[in-house]
Amino acid sequence: MKNAANSVILTLSSLNGVKPLHTPNREAKDYASMGHWELYSSALRIEHRQLHDEGRDVAQYKPLVEEIAKLPPSSARGTLADAAADLLFSAPMHPDYPYEEPSDLPGIQAARQPFDGPALCPPARPDAEKIRGAWRGRIAGCLLGKPVEGIRTAELHPLLKESNNFPMRRYIHSTDVPERMKGRCWADTVPCAPADDDTNYTAMSACVLLPRYGRDFTPDHVIGTWLRAQRKDAYCTAERVAFLNRVNGFTPPASATHKNPYREWIGAQIRADDYGYINPGNPSVAADMAWRDACVSHTKNGIYGAMFVAAMLAAAAVCDDVREVIQRGLAEIPLKSRLYEAVHEILAMCEAAKSMDDCAASIHSRWDENDAHDWCHTIPNAMIVTAALLCGGDFSQSICMAVQCGFDTDCNGATVGSIAGMMAGAQGIPAVWTKPLGGKLETDIFGVGTIEIAELVRLTLEACE
Repeated sequence: MKNAANSVILTLSSLNGVKPLHTPNREAKDYASMGHWELYSSALRIEHRQLHDEGRDVAQYKPLVEEIAKLPPSSARGTLADAAADLLFSAPMHPDYPYEEPSDLPGIQAARQPFDGPALCPPARPDAEKIRGAWRGRIAGCLLGKPVEGIRTAELHPLLKESNNFPMRRYIHSTDVPERMKGRCWADTVPCAPADDDTNYTAMSACVLLPRYGRDFTPDHVIGTWLRAQRKDAYCTAERVAFLNRVNGFTPPASATHKNPYREWIGAQIRADDYGYINPGNPSVAADMAWRDACVSHTKNGIYGAMFVAAMLAAAAVCDDVREVIQRGLAEIPLKSRLYEAVHEILAMCEAAKSMDDCAASIHSRWDENDAHDWCHTIPNAMIVTAALLCGGDFSQSICMAVQCGFDTDCNGATVGSIAGMMAGAQGIPAVWTKPLGGKLETDIFGVGTIEIAELVRLTLEACE
């Protein structure tokens, strides 16, 4: 197999820069106009890394992957990438790989370790104050991180220090940043909360999915809603791939696995909040709903991140101990998973009185924020969420710690804000965070557009069992 790969590399080297032979319409496609996420051949390096992380012995194919990646986008590169992927997926598993990571719901449920403690007591009626706090918290946390999304800490921390906002304690304003950054959605320049994928999905669940299909919705309902509710460009990474896979006839779970190297990225983790909101005191039910959503675009730890967050939110609605909230979230995902291990490490660090700075340093030492795969992967961002919740102490500190740590800032600010807001209730969120929202949220959802946050709360309460 290795000799075959070397032979292909030699062939690729001779083809680099050479225009391939034409068959009718072979090169009619305008590859330059296609999004990066829509070209599997553009993400072959990510596929190689993903399969390595999943335990496959793919090291020998790294030179082959690199040679293909050097080629310009074309149908020829796509064909070669597909052939290389066949080799990568046929590679054997490392015999000492320590993780057991199913993607099917029965497999996940069988691999969990139940929470060692009394069962939660679901409230007779959902607490509107807590639901309101969760929505406001998610939207405010998203707005805090949104304008610095994609800015790495080497640039973010000096920016915060120069504006006397380090450690972070408030929104970044347009007056805090250089001229080249003025066009971003700073909190002092927006009329209300701007549209973002970190809020679109939560609103889509509340406004479209649940009203139409109810609590017994299926993965097919989820992906079908995506096709009807937003334009293609509203979806990114794994979601964009799943969207196009469904258009091309792939139904869940194949919509998540076909040519999708982003299958463990953060997308499903940011979509799960509403399933926690509508299941106060029922983490397992929330996690089950999150699985039905996540499996349309993600596998393994990509799914677990969604289940973890939904279960935490369901617990946060009735539990005042943040450590227990996190542990109840962990109880819904496989014990021998990479995500469980990583979150448990943060729990242990905080138990040993390590600070947020210590946790951040540990995360950054193992995950490279300058690498797109690491920056957008579920695991390091879930670690940041966990550390910020444990070290924050209150709503303001928690969302600021999440964003200041870097990586996917708007995702982590939103998730931490959601959980901390649920625990604190609306009255526990200082007005400095909610004032810029103007009581409204812009969305990219057809037929929804800009919506009152109060209406989102009403719809959520209506969907509670």
